[in-house]
Amino acid sequence: MSSTPPKPAVSPLKASTESVTSVHHWTDKLLSFRSTRPAGYQFTPGQFARLGVTVGEEVLWRAYSVTSATSEPELEYFLVQVPGGQFTEHLKSLQPGMPILVEKFSYGFMTADRFVDGEDLWMLATGTGLGPFISILQDPAVWQKFRNLILVHCVRNADELAYQELLTSLPSRPELAAGGARLRLLRSTTRDVQAAAPGNLQGRITALLANGALEAAAGLDITVEKSRIMMCGNPEMITETRELLHQRGLRPCRRAVPGQFVTEDYW
Repeated sequence: MSSTPPKPAVSPLKASTESVTSVHHWTDKLLSFRSTRPAGYQFTPGQFARLGVTVGEEVLWRAYSVTSATSEPELEYFLVQVPGGQFTEHLKSLQPGMPILVEKFSYGFMTADRFVDGEDLWMLATGTGLGPFISILQDPAVWQKFRNLILVHCVRNADELAYQELLTSLPSRPELAAGGARLRLLRSTTRDVQAAAPGNLQGRITALLANGALEAAAGLDITVEKSRIMMCGNPEMITETRELLHQRGLRPCRRAVPGQFVTEDYW
C-alpha cells in the first residue's frame, strides 16, 4: 500500500517560524498584529516582509509592509481582510501564540534614502498603504534629512483612520524631535463628511492635489526643487497621481537617476 509523501517543510534557510504576540482590530476589516522578530532580521523603513501561513498542506505567502520601528524587538504589520482571500481568512482567528512564518529577508525600494536631496517629504497613502509610513516616520534619520514631513492618509470612512494616537505622539519623541523636522498630518475621507477640524479634508487624494486643497492644507507647495513624494496605496491613485506630478515636471526615481517621487502599489 503506497501513500503520498508529505510535502517538505519550509527551509529554515528561507524563513523562520515566529509567534504572534498581539492583535489589534481597528475595524471589522482592518487589523494590525505583532510577531516575534527573527534573529538578525534587518529592514529599512518602508520595506515589506513576506509572511507565510500554513493552510492544510499548503504554505501561503503574502507581502506586508513592516510598520514597526527598526529598533523594536518585534515586527508589526497592518492589513485589511479580503473577503474570500485564503490568507486573510486564516488571519480572522489570529491570536497571540499562533505561529507565523517570516522570510529572513526584507524587500522593497520605497525608502527615504532613494532621495538625494529635497526639503519636504510628502507621504501619500490610501487605506493600509499607510503601513510603511508608520515605520518611516519612526526613523530619526528621516527627521534629520527633511525640513517638513507631510503625511496624507485617505480612507473611505473616518473609523478607518488608524494609528492616530501614535502619529500625533511622534513629535514629542526626543529622538525624533532632535532632527528638527515639522510633521503635518492630513486626513481625508471619501464617504464620511467629517466634522470641521484642522487638517481634515473631504475627497480623494488626486482631486485634492488637482484643485490645490492638499497644498493649501499643508501650507506648502509641491515643487521640483523642494518636494520629494512617496505614494503607497491602490494602483488607481498611484497612476493618477503620477500623471499629475508629471504635468508639474516631477519625475520618478530611477537607478542612478535622481527623481522626485517613488511609489508602491498596495492592492
